[in-house]
Amino acid sequence: MSLQISNRAARHLWLSKQGLSKPPTGPADPRATIQALGFVQLDSIQVLSRAHHHILWSRNQNYREPMLDHLLAKERAVFEHFTHDASVLPIETYPYWRAQFARRKARMDAKGWYAQAMEDCTDLNIKDRIAAQGALSTEAFDTKVDGPKEMWARPPHKRALDYMWYAGELATCFRHNFKKFYNLPERVIPAEVRAIDIPAQEQISWLCNAALARLGFATTGDIKRFWEAVDTADVRSWIANTSLIEVEIETAQGDWRPMLAPPDIAKTLANTSAPTSRLRILNPFDPLIRDRNRLSQLFGFDYRIEIFVPAAKRQWGYYVYPLLEGDRLVGRLEAKANRKSGEIMVKNLWRETSVRWTEARARKLDAELTRMGRFIGAPTILWDCPRQPA
Repeated sequence: MSLQISNRAARHLWLSKQGLSKPPTGPADPRATIQALGFVQLDSIQVLSRAHHHILWSRNQNYREPMLDHLLAKERAVFEHFTHDASVLPIETYPYWRAQFARRKARMDAKGWYAQAMEDCTDLNIKDRIAAQGALSTEAFDTKVDGPKEMWARPPHKRALDYMWYAGELATCFRHNFKKFYNLPERVIPAEVRAIDIPAQEQISWLCNAALARLGFATTGDIKRFWEAVDTADVRSWIANTSLIEVEIETAQGDWRPMLAPPDIAKTLANTSAPTSRLRILNPFDPLIRDRNRLSQLFGFDYRIEIFVPAAKRQWGYYVYPLLEGDRLVGRLEAKANRKSGEIMVKNLWRETSVRWTEARARKLDAELTRMGRFIGAPTILWDCPRQPA
């Protein structure tokens, strides 16, 4: 009979793996946080704080936004590439990421869309210009969209830059006001890191191992989706040659789901403590939230980001933050910051149907909003809705 893991134990382990069990105090070490998480997703939307900064702050309240920029542009301790979306990864991961460059390149080469863009940009001499002039952004080049200007249409020079970035032929040197600047990899990735040559199959095995280590327990699909850098066949081959054990995870709905886990899962569970009772405002792109199926199965929390949903059809709001308290997701918050005026406006607050919104819980949210205000330089908290949700 396979090991059965209760829903509460599974939630505790998952929160621990996500760095959300301990109080987010002590000296900030964003490099260690990114290493522990595997990667942190980047996103341009700034409602309170951009996703990447918010995710790091949720793990340590002493984190400040310039720290990540310093890791990328100065220390070269992280690099930027594409997992399931644009992300920053530990520089130590780079040697294991070359298979992802090749994988992305093969997929793009199979599509005429990118090939046509590269052909259209031949006269721009993009790489030669970067070699001669240093880091350049898309604004250094000027091409026009051919045909109808659809929302998703991109001019050839942007597609060409994307192609070279996805394929590892260019690297993100730094970002300024979230604008990406490209440079040659040899100017961005440390020489000692580029010199490490790992066979493609070992890269795949490392990625699968690293994914499961950060998930704690997983299906084949969970492992594949973690990085989106390996195919399902790769994961199945790895599983067939690895000593994993079968476990059953109790869901929030009361049924049991078969999953795989490392052989030492029982010891890991025994050493996993219950999370702090602190209330945290989580970003919609937080890794705890990203896999909606896993989120629903473990927490019974159904969540959808509605930024692309027409306003009249939204159930909640444009950018709604899940509220984590201990090992439960207890509510949702819609808030917006005005950094110039130093204010955070709370527009809406909802409790989950099974949650009583006590005064103690309200004070916890007040404290978290105050901490958020210090983080983003907006210390005044204004309420446009009841502080006690119905």
